[in-house]
Amino acid sequence: MGRVLKIFVLSCVVAACSNTICFAADNVIRIGFNIAQTGMFELVGKNAINAGELVRQEIEKSGGLEVGGKIYKVEFLYGDHTSDPSVAASLAVKQVSQEKVLGIIGPLISRQAIPVAQMAQAYSTPMITPWSTSPLTTQDRPFVFRTCFVFTIQGPAITTFAASQFKATKAAVLYDIISAYPRGMANSFKEAFEAVNGAGSVVAFEEFRTGDVDFSKQLSRINESGAEFLFTPQHYNEVPVIVRQAKAMGLTIPIVGSNSWAGGNLIGECGTDCNGLFFTGNYAPGNPQGLNKEFVETYIKAYGVNPDEPAALTWDAVRLLVQAIKNTGGLTGDLVRDRIAVQDALAKVKDFDGATGKIGFNGNGDPSKCAVIVKIDDNGVFTFHDSVCP
Repeated sequence: MGRVLKIFVLSCVVAACSNTICFAADNVIRIGFNIAQTGMFELVGKNAINAGELVRQEIEKSGGLEVGGKIYKVEFLYGDHTSDPSVAASLAVKQVSQEKVLGIIGPLISRQAIPVAQMAQAYSTPMITPWSTSPLTTQDRPFVFRTCFVFTIQGPAITTFAASQFKATKAAVLYDIISAYPRGMANSFKEAFEAVNGAGSVVAFEEFRTGDVDFSKQLSRINESGAEFLFTPQHYNEVPVIVRQAKAMGLTIPIVGSNSWAGGNLIGECGTDCNGLFFTGNYAPGNPQGLNKEFVETYIKAYGVNPDEPAALTWDAVRLLVQAIKNTGGLTGDLVRDRIAVQDALAKVKDFDGATGKIGFNGNGDPSKCAVIVKIDDNGVFTFHDSVCP
């Protein structure tokens, strides 16, 4: 009977580990990355993966990850969502149900992060997005977290900065009405600026459509509006065209951006035309201090360039997820239970030391963070200028 019982128990273990609830029989923790490696956001996606690799290599050098006195091998599964929201959602289901990941890192962009967050919540799987700033990503989703701020804090931050830096009480906005992030950011800024400076203080509110490359009509109206600065919350690959056309037509007012300027190859495409401009962000690699100095030096040694904001936020997100796994005190091998334990550990995080600053969650997956005012210096380096706290 003892032998029969032993065979029965063994067969149950094998059966259990062939379905979606068991992951730890092979002593491997799997973390899924839902990140663009192709498409519009390929560059920032690859930078994020570079940052993830630094963490994975560190774990590997340490001989694995110790959780509750047990050593686990850690695998990072880099999935490509091709910058497509539907692909991102399908990838999330695959990683959760087939690849048995304990948690998900990404996506970076809100358009992809929101549907993935829906899947993560539905499957009770912890997810940390490094760069999605939409409030919808984490709203009513206790399994979803972020390491960046929510975009709505940037409007008040830019309003405060513009008053102190430019003595500005009149603003212009140029934004893509089709794309969710610029549209949301433009409206958020307008509301914040007019709350301080009065209705109508945004004297030009100019829109265009995704794919447009001629902004002469909008910029001409802005030039005639009496605006004291221009706010454009476009992505890093669109900003150089706007800046060059503005300068070509003699627009001399300062141009200010949001954290969408922070990733990719803005300086490579914009060159010296962007030097001296400001934007709000989560992070600046120039003149790094503390843990950020360690991260910047390690990243430059590995890849030969400064890290961008998505890379730094991803480095923080991965390290945060790894720390939460350790903070569970031990894993059972039952994915349902262990995912819940990791989610609980994430929700309790306070004052986690990251490259982008201290991270602690405020009860809804959003960190309490200040906005960094980033200046593009004369060498094209993103440097810390000031911080504005909500």
